[in-house]
Amino acid sequence: MSIGLTGIGAGAGETPVAVPPIRKIGVIGAGLMGNGISHVAAIAGLDVVMMDVKPEALTRAMETIARNLDRQIKSGQITADAKAAALARIKTAGDFSGFGDRDLVIEATSEKEELKRAVYASLTPHLRPDCLIASNTSSISITRLGASTDRPEKFIGLHFMNPVPVMKLVEIIRGIATDEPTFRAICALAEKLGKTIAVAEDFPAFIVNRILVPMINEAVYALYEGVASVAAIDTALRLGANHRMGPLELADFIGLDTCLAIMQVLYEGLADSKYRPCPLLVKYVEAGWLGRKTGRGFYDYTQTPPRPTR
Repeated sequence: MSIGLTGIGAGAGETPVAVPPIRKIGVIGAGLMGNGISHVAAIAGLDVVMMDVKPEALTRAMETIARNLDRQIKSGQITADAKAAALARIKTAGDFSGFGDRDLVIEATSEKEELKRAVYASLTPHLRPDCLIASNTSSISITRLGASTDRPEKFIGLHFMNPVPVMKLVEIIRGIATDEPTFRAICALAEKLGKTIAVAEDFPAFIVNRILVPMINEAVYALYEGVASVAAIDTALRLGANHRMGPLELADFIGLDTCLAIMQVLYEGLADSKYRPCPLLVKYVEAGWLGRKTGRGFYDYTQTPPRPTR
């Protein structure tokens, strides 16, 4: 088999693999990632059921999708008719009963392994035997998550970047049991969604977060040790490394709880002290200062412009 960033196919002498078609998907979670995945899937012509146990989360998600579609109309990416058609393709649900006809379900819940396992236990009895399951996890072992389901061979990692409608990359991660038809079907889906594929091995945090989040953690250490202020650290990386956001601003955007969870996965999974979460990061999370989503992190977002908190 040959695989690149834009295509997949059988290599010379290989037996062709039957790739299951994906036309109907379920998305678990209506947060930033879940509504973004639902958005791009609907624009690509897929039938979507977006599920969340909180009705208010589903309402907010549909409002967010409509606003983001309006932005795409304004920029000339889509037409008003395309927006209407995309919204009509998305149905919302408060449980898994509407997932019985899905070809694929994408789980986009919080980065907590116990929660994901509980979701799969409730989900799988509602699925067809041939339905694929993908996790949008940014760091947790795909092999381990897949093994907690009744179909590890049909389980795969499909890690979208935030914000999903804007970011072009997806990481695709096979667990040890993931079969070839599942892998190829997910690659084909990613391309249908207009994404560029990076295939990662099933190691803690995969590619992007294996490199990005330790950089953020090191920036927090620089703050913790008094090397520089929040503003100085972010200015230095924006202008000195040509980053669009400074690392502490980016941490607030991602969510400090998510950054901490990824560092804990790296630290526990690789048993290397260089991945030890900074105590200041732990302290901020314990305080509930999680970044933009709570109004306070390394910056205070109740003020305009946001003011550094240290």
